[in-house]
Amino acid sequence: MLRPRIIPSLLIQDNGLVKTVNFKNPKYVGDPINAVRIFNEKEVDELAIFDIDATVKGLEPNYSLIERIANQSRMPLCYGGGVKTVEQAQKIFGLGIEKIALSSAVLQNPGLITQIAERVGSQSVIVVLDVKKKLFGGHEAYTHNGKKSTGINPFKFAEEAQKLGAGEIIINSIDQDGIMKGYDIALIDKIREKISLPLTVLGGAGSLNDIKQVIDRHGIIGVAAGSLFVFKGVYRAVLINYPSFEEKEALRQK
Repeated sequence: MLRPRIIPSLLIQDNGLVKTVNFKNPKYVGDPINAVRIFNEKEVDELAIFDIDATVKGLEPNYSLIERIANQSRMPLCYGGGVKTVEQAQKIFGLGIEKIALSSAVLQNPGLITQIAERVGSQSVIVVLDVKKKLFGGHEAYTHNGKKSTGINPFKFAEEAQKLGAGEIIINSIDQDGIMKGYDIALIDKIREKISLPLTVLGGAGSLNDIKQVIDRHGIIGVAAGSLFVFKGVYRAVLINYPSFEEKEALRQK
């Protein structure tokens, strides 16, 4: 039976685990391998890992680190960062990753969605849309850690990605990133109207109630969070955490 997924989102920079606010000022919060081991023990639904250096610096995916993470993980893994070709995607799948997250490469070349989907299956191809509100209304997709505007309407692109064979969309609010004051519900509502694909939302979770609000509103959906699962308390002390089995069940009940 399909159920809502509660997904920690981890950012990697210089092989370390970091957290950002509005995609800026990355703060080192620990070793990614250690975080994966802790999340194993907490039996998370799925783990999303994004290398925020790879695309910006034009680097290949860090296959060695990806392999180490996959070897340690006992949960489904989604990886994004630096993937530009079918061959790179296949290599990453060969290391034990279940899903590939694509962003800047497919915004520049949407046909890559179809090429990778034909090789590995649509269910494994995830399109990530990092979006900002525009000054006079609407939203725009950004790349390169929120630094590069694309002029692309994320809702129209999500519809195109669905037609091209994507298996899932991740919508990430740059405006809400790291501020822990709740998800952009209007953004989630709008993207949900446009696509029938599995949808995961990211950006803004500050409490389990924020997660519950999205699940109550949209049912079977992926609800991802970064700060919520790596910080604890008003002083944002670093502490890897995740809802218990009982808490997860409560979040999934209306």
